[in-house]
Amino acid sequence: MSKTTSSASATFDTEDTGASPITTSPTPTIALFSRFIACGVWEAVYILDGLLENESVLQPDTVHADTHGQSEPVFGLAHLLGIQLMPRMRNWNEVTFYRPSPDASYEHVDALFSRVADWDLIEARWKDLMQVAISVQAGAVLPSMLLRKLGTQSRQNQLYRAFRELGRVVRTIFLLEHISTAELRRSIHAATTKIESYNAFSDWLSFGGDVIRSGDPVEQEKRVKYRDLVANAVMLRNVADLTDELAELKADGHDFTREQVARLSPYMTTHLKRFGQYVLDMDSQPPPLEPKSLDLVDEASPLR
Repeated sequence: MSKTTSSASATFDTEDTGASPITTSPTPTIALFSRFIACGVWEAVYILDGLLENESVLQPDTVHADTHGQSEPVFGLAHLLGIQLMPRMRNWNEVTFYRPSPDASYEHVDALFSRVADWDLIEARWKDLMQVAISVQAGAVLPSMLLRKLGTQSRQNQLYRAFRELGRVVRTIFLLEHISTAELRRSIHAATTKIESYNAFSDWLSFGGDVIRSGDPVEQEKRVKYRDLVANAVMLRNVADLTDELAELKADGHDFTREQVARLSPYMTTHLKRFGQYVLDMDSQPPPLEPKSLDLVDEASPLR
């Protein structure tokens, strides 16, 4: 998974290992939430669970995902929950765009629109939509449970159709912003690329293989969560070591800008030993993490 503040965005991604672990992670990336789902399940159904189950001080309100992390009902539910869904959609030009009214036309992009939004359906079911959103927000039901239930019912179900119709409107607005704003496209690409880097990093740590051979759902879930726990611990150590090195350079008279420091990655592995003999001394306590303050500047001085 896109934040170092309460308005941080979360990034989701999935891995193809016979089934799918979904990880929620803010930017800079740490794993906040992981879930193992069976193969063949549409990942978008589970994409909102992590944000609502997250109890950390980081409370993201934006979700980045790949194409499989979105659908029309998910866009609708995310909107009602105050969550911005910003997927990296490779097939956006194949998605249906919805006009706000039959007589609406647009000089340069009119050819994109092929259908009209059903506002009457959204208005008729608006109270039901809000009641469902309040129940989800209150924790009475998980988004995945709701979306699975709606997805298995008849597609003529009025509540399902209302969520889908609202999602069509929200997705159309997102896609129009996506194709017209280069900065938005760059930010989405950067966020999803970062989670791909995290996945490569966590795969490297789970060097026993990326296939989870156990058929026990509990063991599968443990494998995913323990892997992310180790990844977070290694990233914490990497960041602490980087901070110490920067502090020493700072003491020698070198300055650093926020932009330069932001380009550093916590996914370093060349200094780690994956194989060999490990001696565990449970009585030895590591020194406390006491990060040194780095007074960053707007413009760095040349290295001497």
